[in-house]
Amino acid sequence: MSKRFAVILAAGQGTRMKSKLYKVLHPVCGKPMVQHVVDQITKLHIEEIITVIGHGADLVKSQLGEQSHYVFQEQQLGTAHAVVQAKDLLEGKEGITLVVCGDTPLIKAETMESLFKHHEEQSAKATILTASIENPTGYGRIIRDENGHVEKIVEHKDATEAERKINEINTGTYCFDNQALFKALSNVSNDNVQGEYYLPDVIEILKKQGDTVTAFQTDEFEETLGVNDRVALAEAERIMKNRINEQHMRNGVSIVDPSNTYIGPDVVIGQDTVLLPGTILKGNTTIGSECMIGPFSEIEDCEVGDNTVIRQSAAFKSSIGSEVNIGPFAHIRPDSSIQDEVKIGNFVEIKKAVIGKASKASHLSYIGDAEVGADVNIGCGSITVNYDGKNKFLTKIEDGVFIGCNSNLVAPVTIGKGAYVAAGSTITNNVPGEALSIARARQVNKENYVEKLNLKK
Repeated sequence: MSKRFAVILAAGQGTRMKSKLYKVLHPVCGKPMVQHVVDQITKLHIEEIITVIGHGADLVKSQLGEQSHYVFQEQQLGTAHAVVQAKDLLEGKEGITLVVCGDTPLIKAETMESLFKHHEEQSAKATILTASIENPTGYGRIIRDENGHVEKIVEHKDATEAERKINEINTGTYCFDNQALFKALSNVSNDNVQGEYYLPDVIEILKKQGDTVTAFQTDEFEETLGVNDRVALAEAERIMKNRINEQHMRNGVSIVDPSNTYIGPDVVIGQDTVLLPGTILKGNTTIGSECMIGPFSEIEDCEVGDNTVIRQSAAFKSSIGSEVNIGPFAHIRPDSSIQDEVKIGNFVEIKKAVIGKASKASHLSYIGDAEVGADVNIGCGSITVNYDGKNKFLTKIEDGVFIGCNSNLVAPVTIGKGAYVAAGSTITNNVPGEALSIARARQVNKENYVEKLNLKK
Protein backbone atom coordinates (compact mmCIF):
# COMPACT_ATOMS: atom_id res chain seq x y z
CA MET A 1 0.00 0.00 0.00
CA SER A 2 1.24 3.48 -0.86
CA LYS A 3 2.17 5.92 1.87
CA ARG A 4 -0.67 8.24 2.76
CA PHE A 5 -0.62 11.90 3.74
CA ALA A 6 -3.43 14.28 4.68
CA VAL A 7 -3.69 18.05 4.31
CA ILE A 8 -6.48 19.74 6.27
CA LEU A 9 -7.48 23.22 5.13
CA ALA A 10 -8.22 25.21 8.28
CA ALA A 11 -6.90 28.73 7.67
CA GLY A 12 -10.12 30.65 6.96
CA GLN A 13 -11.60 33.06 9.45
CA GLY A 14 -15.17 32.29 8.40
CA THR A 15 -16.62 35.79 8.20
CA ARG A 16 -20.09 34.46 7.44
CA MET A 17 -20.17 32.87 10.89
CA LYS A 18 -20.15 36.43 12.30
CA SER A 19 -18.20 35.26 15.33
CA LYS A 20 -15.04 36.01 17.29
CA LEU A 21 -14.41 32.26 17.32
CA TYR A 22 -12.64 30.99 14.20
CA LYS A 23 -14.78 28.86 11.95
CA VAL A 24 -13.16 25.43 12.31
CA LEU A 25 -13.28 25.73 16.11
CA HIS A 26 -17.06 26.06 16.27
CA PRO A 27 -18.35 22.93 18.01
CA VAL A 28 -20.66 20.28 16.59
CA CYS A 29 -22.09 18.08 19.34
CA GLY A 30 -19.57 19.59 21.74
CA LYS A 31 -16.43 19.03 19.66
CA PRO A 32 -14.72 21.57 17.34
CA MET A 33 -15.32 20.87 13.64
CA VAL A 34 -11.63 20.45 12.83
CA GLN A 35 -11.27 17.95 15.69
CA HIS A 36 -14.02 15.82 14.16
CA VAL A 37 -12.08 15.79 10.88
CA VAL A 38 -8.79 14.87 12.55
CA ASP A 39 -10.44 12.15 14.65
CA GLN A 40 -11.77 10.49 11.49
CA ILE A 41 -8.46 10.81 9.62
CA THR A 42 -6.53 9.24 12.50
CA LYS A 43 -8.60 6.07 12.03
CA LEU A 44 -6.86 5.63 8.65
CA HIS A 45 -3.27 4.56 8.00
CA ILE A 46 -1.92 8.09 7.54
CA GLU A 47 1.82 8.74 7.55
CA GLU A 48 1.56 12.46 8.25
CA ILE A 49 -1.25 14.94 8.93
CA ILE A 50 -0.61 18.58 8.04
CA THR A 51 -3.07 21.29 9.04
CA VAL A 52 -2.96 24.59 7.16
CA ILE A 53 -3.68 27.33 9.69
CA GLY A 54 -4.06 31.08 9.48
CA HIS A 55 -6.66 32.89 11.54
CA GLY A 56 -6.79 31.53 15.07
CA ALA A 57 -3.58 29.56 14.50
CA ASP A 58 -2.64 29.27 18.18
CA LEU A 59 -6.13 28.17 19.16
CA VAL A 60 -6.19 25.50 16.45
CA LYS A 61 -2.76 24.25 17.57
CA SER A 62 -3.93 24.18 21.16
CA GLN A 63 -6.96 22.10 20.17
CA LEU A 64 -5.19 19.55 17.96
CA GLY A 65 -1.86 19.42 19.77
CA GLU A 66 0.55 16.79 18.48
CA GLN A 67 -2.04 15.06 16.32
CA SER A 68 -0.88 17.21 13.40
CA HIS A 69 2.00 19.17 11.90
CA TYR A 70 1.19 22.78 11.03
CA VAL A 71 1.91 25.20 8.20
CA PHE A 72 0.85 28.83 8.17
CA GLN A 73 -1.07 30.54 5.36
CA GLU A 74 -0.58 34.23 6.07
CA GLN A 75 -2.88 35.42 3.27
CA GLN A 76 -5.91 33.40 2.23
CA LEU A 77 -5.43 33.32 -1.56
CA GLY A 78 -7.45 30.22 -2.39
CA THR A 79 -7.46 26.47 -1.81
CA ALA A 80 -4.51 25.75 -4.12
CA HIS A 81 -2.49 28.44 -2.36
CA ALA A 82 -3.35 26.78 0.97
CA VAL A 83 -2.07 23.38 -0.14
CA VAL A 84 1.15 24.97 -1.47
CA GLN A 85 1.98 25.91 2.13
CA ALA A 86 2.63 22.20 2.79
CA LYS A 87 5.26 22.09 0.02
CA ASP A 88 8.30 22.02 2.31
CA LEU A 89 6.90 19.04 4.21
CA LEU A 90 5.50 16.97 1.34
CA GLU A 91 7.02 17.88 -2.02
CA GLY A 92 8.92 15.01 -3.60
CA LYS A 93 7.52 12.29 -1.37
CA GLU A 94 5.98 9.24 -3.00
CA GLY A 95 2.44 8.49 -1.92
CA ILE A 96 -1.16 9.67 -1.94
CA THR A 97 -2.28 12.95 -0.39
CA LEU A 98 -5.80 13.46 0.91
CA VAL A 99 -6.97 17.08 0.87
CA VAL A 100 -10.00 17.80 3.06
CA CYS A 101 -11.54 20.95 4.53
CA GLY A 102 -11.55 21.54 8.29
CA ASP A 103 -15.16 22.71 8.16
CA THR A 104 -16.59 19.32 7.08
CA PRO A 105 -17.23 17.74 10.51
CA LEU A 106 -19.56 15.03 9.20
CA ILE A 107 -17.13 13.27 6.88
CA LYS A 108 -16.54 9.62 7.85
CA ALA A 109 -13.33 7.60 7.97
CA GLU A 110 -15.07 4.86 5.96
CA THR A 111 -15.75 7.26 3.11
CA MET A 112 -12.18 8.56 3.03
CA GLU A 113 -10.89 4.99 3.08
CA SER A 114 -13.11 4.15 0.09
CA LEU A 115 -11.78 7.25 -1.68
CA PHE A 116 -8.19 6.09 -1.13
CA LYS A 117 -8.95 2.57 -2.38
CA HIS A 118 -10.76 3.83 -5.48
CA HIS A 119 -7.82 6.12 -6.24
CA GLU A 120 -5.35 3.24 -5.98
CA GLU A 121 -7.49 0.78 -7.94
CA GLN A 122 -7.82 3.25 -10.81
CA SER A 123 -4.11 4.15 -10.76
CA ALA A 124 -5.25 7.76 -10.84
CA LYS A 125 -3.27 10.94 -10.39
CA ALA A 126 -6.33 12.62 -8.86
CA THR A 127 -9.65 11.39 -7.47
CA ILE A 128 -12.50 13.69 -6.56
CA LEU A 129 -15.02 12.86 -3.82
CA THR A 130 -18.40 13.64 -5.34
CA ALA A 131 -22.05 13.46 -4.30
CA SER A 132 -25.39 13.61 -6.04
CA ILE A 133 -28.00 16.09 -4.81
CA GLU A 134 -31.41 17.22 -6.01
CA ASN A 135 -30.56 20.92 -6.04
CA PRO A 136 -26.90 21.40 -7.04
CA THR A 137 -27.15 25.20 -7.34
CA GLY A 138 -23.89 26.86 -6.31
CA TYR A 139 -21.77 23.71 -6.53
CA GLY A 140 -19.13 22.79 -9.10
CA ARG A 141 -20.44 20.12 -11.49
CA ILE A 142 -18.57 16.94 -12.41
CA ILE A 143 -18.42 16.61 -16.18
CA ARG A 144 -17.77 13.04 -17.37
CA ASP A 145 -17.01 11.74 -20.86
CA GLU A 146 -18.90 8.95 -22.62
CA ASN A 147 -16.80 6.35 -20.77
CA GLY A 148 -17.68 7.80 -17.38
CA HIS A 149 -14.24 9.28 -16.77
CA VAL A 150 -13.97 12.75 -15.30
CA GLU A 151 -13.41 15.35 -17.98
CA LYS A 152 -13.49 18.51 -15.88
CA ILE A 153 -15.10 20.41 -13.01
CA VAL A 154 -17.25 23.37 -14.01
CA GLU A 155 -18.23 25.96 -11.43
CA HIS A 156 -21.92 26.84 -11.33
CA LYS A 157 -21.43 30.39 -12.59
CA ASP A 158 -19.46 29.11 -15.59
CA ALA A 159 -21.74 26.16 -16.43
CA THR A 160 -23.98 25.96 -19.49
CA GLU A 161 -27.69 25.24 -19.10
CA ALA A 162 -27.06 21.57 -19.89
CA GLU A 163 -24.20 21.38 -17.40
CA ARG A 164 -26.32 22.98 -14.69
CA LYS A 165 -28.75 20.08 -14.93
CA ILE A 166 -26.01 17.70 -13.79
CA ASN A 167 -26.59 16.60 -10.19
CA GLU A 168 -23.13 15.21 -9.42
CA ILE A 169 -21.16 17.86 -7.57
CA ASN A 170 -17.63 18.41 -6.27
CA THR A 171 -17.50 18.10 -2.47
CA GLY A 172 -14.07 19.72 -2.12
CA THR A 173 -12.33 16.56 -0.87
CA TYR A 174 -9.64 14.97 -3.07
CA CYS A 175 -6.94 12.32 -3.31
CA PHE A 176 -3.83 13.17 -5.33
CA ASP A 177 -0.64 11.45 -6.32
CA ASN A 178 1.57 13.57 -4.07
CA GLN A 179 4.34 14.29 -6.56
CA ALA A 180 1.88 15.07 -9.37
CA LEU A 181 -0.04 17.39 -7.02
CA PHE A 182 2.89 19.65 -6.17
CA LYS A 183 4.14 19.68 -9.74
CA ALA A 184 0.71 20.81 -10.96
CA LEU A 185 0.33 23.36 -8.17
CA SER A 186 3.30 25.27 -9.57
CA ASN A 187 1.27 25.83 -12.74
CA VAL A 188 -1.98 27.00 -11.14
CA SER A 189 -2.86 30.58 -12.10
CA ASN A 190 -4.87 33.22 -10.27
CA ASP A 191 -6.20 34.68 -13.52
CA ASN A 192 -9.83 34.82 -12.37
CA VAL A 193 -12.35 37.28 -10.94
CA GLN A 194 -11.32 36.62 -7.33
CA GLY A 195 -7.59 36.65 -8.07
CA GLU A 196 -7.17 33.40 -6.14
CA TYR A 197 -5.51 30.04 -6.75
CA TYR A 198 -8.11 27.26 -6.91
CA LEU A 199 -7.40 23.60 -6.23
CA PRO A 200 -9.87 22.33 -8.90
CA ASP A 201 -7.52 23.89 -11.49
CA VAL A 202 -5.10 21.06 -10.67
CA ILE A 203 -7.66 18.66 -12.16
CA GLU A 204 -7.64 20.52 -15.47
CA ILE A 205 -3.83 20.64 -15.54
CA LEU A 206 -3.59 16.88 -14.94
CA LYS A 207 -6.20 16.14 -17.63
CA LYS A 208 -4.31 18.22 -20.19
CA GLN A 209 -1.20 16.17 -19.38
CA GLY A 210 -3.16 13.02 -20.17
CA ASP A 211 -3.17 11.83 -16.56
CA THR A 212 -6.01 9.75 -15.16
CA VAL A 213 -8.56 11.67 -13.10
CA THR A 214 -11.38 9.74 -11.46
CA ALA A 215 -14.28 10.40 -9.11
CA PHE A 216 -15.69 8.44 -6.20
CA GLN A 217 -19.32 9.21 -5.37
CA THR A 218 -20.47 8.93 -1.76
CA ASP A 219 -23.99 7.73 -1.06
CA GLU A 220 -24.52 10.40 1.61
CA PHE A 221 -24.30 14.03 0.55
CA GLU A 222 -24.91 15.06 4.16
CA GLU A 223 -21.46 13.93 5.30
CA THR A 224 -19.77 16.28 2.84
CA LEU A 225 -21.60 19.34 4.19
CA GLY A 226 -19.28 22.33 4.55
CA VAL A 227 -20.18 24.69 7.39
CA ASN A 228 -19.94 28.34 6.37
CA ASP A 229 -22.58 29.99 8.58
CA ARG A 230 -24.70 29.40 11.67
CA VAL A 231 -27.52 27.86 9.64
CA ALA A 232 -25.21 25.18 8.26
CA LEU A 233 -23.71 24.74 11.74
CA ALA A 234 -27.14 23.94 13.16
CA GLU A 235 -27.78 21.51 10.29
CA ALA A 236 -24.47 19.76 10.99
CA GLU A 237 -25.41 19.55 14.66
CA ARG A 238 -28.75 17.95 13.78
CA ILE A 239 -27.19 15.39 11.45
CA MET A 240 -24.39 14.51 13.88
CA LYS A 241 -26.84 14.22 16.80
CA ASN A 242 -29.08 11.85 14.85
CA ARG A 243 -26.08 9.79 13.73
CA ILE A 244 -24.78 9.43 17.30
CA ASN A 245 -28.20 8.65 18.79
CA GLU A 246 -28.93 6.03 16.14
CA GLN A 247 -25.62 4.28 16.81
CA HIS A 248 -26.36 4.04 20.54
CA MET A 249 -29.88 2.76 19.94
CA ARG A 250 -28.56 0.07 17.61
CA ASN A 251 -26.08 -0.88 20.35
CA GLY A 252 -28.88 -1.52 22.86
CA VAL A 253 -29.54 1.86 24.48
CA SER A 254 -33.16 3.06 24.78
CA ILE A 255 -33.61 6.74 23.94
CA VAL A 256 -37.20 7.73 24.68
CA ASP A 257 -37.12 10.96 22.65
CA PRO A 258 -34.08 11.13 20.33
CA SER A 259 -34.96 14.63 19.13
CA ASN A 260 -34.50 15.92 22.70
CA THR A 261 -31.46 13.87 23.70
CA TYR A 262 -27.93 15.18 23.18
CA ILE A 263 -24.94 12.82 23.27
CA GLY A 264 -21.34 13.79 22.56
CA PRO A 265 -19.28 11.82 20.03
CA ASP A 266 -16.95 10.32 22.67
CA VAL A 267 -19.65 9.15 25.11
CA VAL A 268 -19.88 5.40 25.86
CA ILE A 269 -23.18 3.89 27.07
CA GLY A 270 -23.89 0.34 28.23
CA GLN A 271 -26.74 -1.89 27.08
CA ASP A 272 -30.27 -1.53 28.48
CA THR A 273 -29.62 1.97 29.78
CA VAL A 274 -32.60 4.29 29.27
CA LEU A 275 -32.16 7.96 28.41
CA LEU A 276 -35.20 10.11 29.16
CA PRO A 277 -36.02 13.42 27.37
CA GLY A 278 -33.73 16.37 27.99
CA THR A 279 -30.68 14.25 28.75
CA ILE A 280 -27.30 15.80 27.82
CA LEU A 281 -24.19 13.61 27.92
CA LYS A 282 -20.92 15.42 27.11
CA GLY A 283 -17.16 14.99 26.93
CA ASN A 284 -15.50 11.73 27.95
CA THR A 285 -18.51 10.31 29.78
CA THR A 286 -19.07 6.60 30.31
CA ILE A 287 -22.48 5.31 31.43
CA GLY A 288 -22.84 1.70 32.58
CA SER A 289 -25.56 -0.84 31.82
CA GLU A 290 -29.19 -0.71 32.97
CA CYS A 291 -29.02 2.90 34.14
CA MET A 292 -31.83 5.45 34.04
CA ILE A 293 -30.64 8.94 33.08
CA GLY A 294 -32.99 11.92 33.03
CA PRO A 295 -35.30 13.52 32.42
CA PHE A 296 -33.35 16.76 32.11
CA SER A 297 -29.98 15.59 33.41
CA GLU A 298 -26.57 16.94 32.30
CA ILE A 299 -23.49 14.75 32.73
CA GLU A 300 -20.02 15.77 31.55
CA ASP A 301 -16.69 13.94 31.84
CA CYS A 302 -18.07 11.41 34.33
CA GLU A 303 -17.81 7.67 34.81
CA VAL A 304 -21.11 6.14 35.93
CA GLY A 305 -21.49 2.49 37.01
CA ASP A 306 -24.33 0.03 36.38
CA ASN A 307 -27.95 0.27 37.59
CA THR A 308 -27.59 3.93 38.56
CA VAL A 309 -30.40 6.49 38.40
CA ILE A 310 -29.69 10.21 37.81
CA ARG A 311 -32.87 12.29 37.64
CA GLN A 312 -33.04 16.02 36.81
CA SER A 313 -29.49 16.56 38.03
CA ALA A 314 -26.07 17.73 36.88
CA ALA A 315 -22.72 15.98 37.31
CA PHE A 316 -19.26 17.08 36.17
CA LYS A 317 -15.79 15.47 36.14
CA SER A 318 -16.63 12.91 38.78
CA SER A 319 -16.88 9.18 39.41
CA ILE A 320 -20.31 7.73 40.23
CA GLY A 321 -20.65 4.07 41.22
CA SER A 322 -23.21 1.35 40.62
CA GLU A 323 -26.72 1.27 42.10
CA VAL A 324 -26.49 4.94 42.99
CA ASN A 325 -29.59 7.12 43.16
CA ILE A 326 -29.07 10.82 42.43
CA GLY A 327 -31.68 13.56 42.29
CA PRO A 328 -33.93 15.18 41.55
CA PHE A 329 -32.15 18.52 41.39
CA ALA A 330 -28.77 17.43 42.75
CA HIS A 331 -25.44 18.92 41.70
CA ILE A 332 -22.28 16.78 41.59
CA ARG A 333 -19.37 19.17 41.13
CA PRO A 334 -15.87 18.23 39.87
CA ASP A 335 -13.50 15.84 41.64
CA SER A 336 -16.20 13.97 43.51
CA SER A 337 -16.30 10.21 44.01
CA ILE A 338 -19.74 8.75 44.69
CA GLN A 339 -19.34 5.09 45.59
CA ASP A 340 -21.79 2.20 45.14
CA GLU A 341 -25.33 2.24 46.61
CA VAL A 342 -25.14 5.90 47.62
CA LYS A 343 -28.22 8.12 47.67
CA ILE A 344 -27.83 11.81 46.83
CA GLY A 345 -31.27 13.38 47.10
CA ASN A 346 -33.04 16.54 46.05
CA PHE A 347 -31.16 19.85 46.28
CA VAL A 348 -27.94 18.27 47.51
CA GLU A 349 -24.61 19.65 46.30
CA ILE A 350 -21.45 17.54 46.39
CA LYS A 351 -18.07 19.14 45.66
CA LYS A 352 -14.61 17.53 45.74
CA ALA A 353 -15.87 14.89 48.13
CA VAL A 354 -15.74 11.12 48.55
CA ILE A 355 -19.06 9.58 49.57
CA GLY A 356 -18.59 6.00 50.81
CA LYS A 357 -20.67 2.95 50.00
CA ALA A 358 -24.37 3.02 51.00
CA SER A 359 -24.16 6.50 52.53
CA LYS A 360 -27.05 8.94 52.19
CA ALA A 361 -27.49 12.68 51.88
CA SER A 362 -31.17 12.73 51.05
CA HIS A 363 -32.04 16.39 50.90
CA LEU A 364 -30.95 20.02 51.09
CA SER A 365 -27.29 19.56 52.04
CA TYR A 366 -23.88 20.85 50.94
CA ILE A 367 -20.97 18.40 51.24
CA GLY A 368 -17.74 20.00 50.03
CA ASP A 369 -14.07 19.09 50.58
CA ALA A 370 -15.06 16.01 52.55
CA GLU A 371 -14.25 12.34 53.07
CA VAL A 372 -17.45 10.53 54.00
CA GLY A 373 -17.23 6.86 54.98
CA ALA A 374 -19.66 3.99 54.40
CA ASP A 375 -23.20 3.77 55.82
CA VAL A 376 -23.27 7.42 56.85
CA ASN A 377 -26.57 9.29 57.14
CA ILE A 378 -26.36 13.04 56.56
CA GLY A 379 -29.55 14.70 57.73
CA CYS A 380 -31.54 17.34 55.89
CA GLY A 381 -29.91 20.77 55.75
CA SER A 382 -26.48 19.66 56.96
CA ILE A 383 -23.39 21.49 55.73
CA THR A 384 -19.63 21.02 55.74
CA VAL A 385 -18.36 24.51 56.49
CA ASN A 386 -15.20 24.25 54.41
CA TYR A 387 -14.15 27.85 53.70
CA ASP A 388 -12.88 30.56 56.05
CA GLY A 389 -12.63 33.24 53.41
CA LYS A 390 -9.06 32.38 52.46
CA ASN A 391 -8.57 28.61 52.54
CA LYS A 392 -10.55 25.38 52.12
CA PHE A 393 -10.41 22.72 54.83
CA LEU A 394 -11.28 19.01 54.99
CA THR A 395 -14.15 17.40 56.87
CA LYS A 396 -13.85 13.68 57.70
CA ILE A 397 -16.93 11.67 58.54
CA GLU A 398 -16.07 8.07 59.36
CA ASP A 399 -18.14 4.92 58.78
CA GLY A 400 -21.57 4.57 60.35
CA VAL A 401 -21.93 8.19 61.49
CA PHE A 402 -25.37 9.79 61.88
CA ILE A 403 -25.49 13.54 61.26
CA GLY A 404 -28.71 15.13 62.51
CA CYS A 405 -30.66 17.72 60.51
CA ASN A 406 -29.39 21.28 60.18
CA SER A 407 -25.90 20.52 61.44
CA ASN A 408 -22.84 22.61 60.60
CA LEU A 409 -19.52 20.76 60.53
CA VAL A 410 -16.86 23.47 60.71
CA ALA A 411 -13.69 22.18 59.01
CA PRO A 412 -11.09 20.99 59.71
CA VAL A 413 -12.98 18.47 61.78
CA THR A 414 -13.35 14.67 62.11
CA ILE A 415 -16.47 12.82 63.18
CA GLY A 416 -15.39 9.44 64.53
CA LYS A 417 -16.76 6.03 63.56
CA GLY A 418 -20.31 5.38 64.68
CA ALA A 419 -20.77 8.82 66.29
CA TYR A 420 -24.02 10.76 66.44
CA VAL A 421 -24.36 14.52 65.94
CA ALA A 422 -27.54 15.99 67.36
CA ALA A 423 -29.80 18.00 65.08
CA GLY A 424 -29.07 21.71 64.94
CA SER A 425 -25.48 21.37 66.17
CA THR A 426 -22.51 23.45 65.05
CA ILE A 427 -19.50 21.18 65.44
CA THR A 428 -16.11 22.89 65.75
CA ASN A 429 -14.11 20.16 67.47
CA ASN A 430 -13.48 16.51 66.66
CA VAL A 431 -16.12 14.02 67.80
CA PRO A 432 -14.87 10.68 69.19
CA GLY A 433 -16.20 7.44 67.76
CA GLU A 434 -19.49 6.17 69.27
CA ALA A 435 -20.03 9.56 70.98
CA LEU A 436 -23.12 11.78 70.90
CA SER A 437 -22.19 15.39 70.22
CA ILE A 438 -24.61 18.19 71.02
CA ALA A 439 -23.46 21.71 70.18
CA ARG A 440 -26.40 24.04 70.62
CA ALA A 441 -27.79 26.34 73.33
CA ARG A 442 -30.09 24.71 75.91
CA GLN A 443 -33.76 25.45 75.24
CA VAL A 444 -35.37 28.05 77.54
CA ASN A 445 -39.15 28.61 77.64
CA LYS A 446 -40.34 31.97 79.05
CA GLU A 447 -43.98 31.51 79.97
CA ASN A 448 -46.50 34.28 79.27
CA TYR A 449 -43.76 36.34 77.61
CA VAL A 450 -45.91 37.13 74.55
CA GLU A 451 -48.30 39.23 76.68
CA LYS A 452 -45.41 41.54 77.57
CA LEU A 453 -44.74 42.27 73.86
CA ASN A 454 -48.14 43.96 73.52
CA LEU A 455 -48.38 42.67 69.94
CA LYS A 456 -52.20 42.73 69.92
CA LYS A 457 -52.60 46.37 71.02
